[in-house]
Amino acid sequence: MRYLCLVYPREGFRVDAEVVREFTAARTAMQDAGVFISAGQLQPVEATTTMRVRNGEPLLTDGPFAEMKEQVGGYVLLDCPDLDDAVRWASRLPGAQGGAVEIRPLVQYPD
Repeated sequence: MRYLCLVYPREGFRVDAEVVREFTAARTAMQDAGVFISAGQLQPVEATTTMRVRNGEPLLTDGPFAEMKEQVGGYVLLDCPDLDDAVRWASRLPGAQGGAVEIRPLVQYPD
């Protein structure tokens, strides 16, 4: 089962050399276990564009879809046998410490 882990770091969280080391160690462990698919850090919320289709035309708005205190900082895509395993791996992400990680299973369509 594939799980998308959306990382919501604590307010004021900054990526520094220590965070990079922690993430690299977590990613390496995930790769070694065969559960890591991909990951990425998002640009700041100010770089966000929200798109809605109205009357068949895209309507663009600067900024995120929802006004909220917590903002998504990045994502990790995992392939784990179950939710417990995904939770175990997601708990190793630096942004989880003092922040939150939303772990959402992906819908699997037949081939």
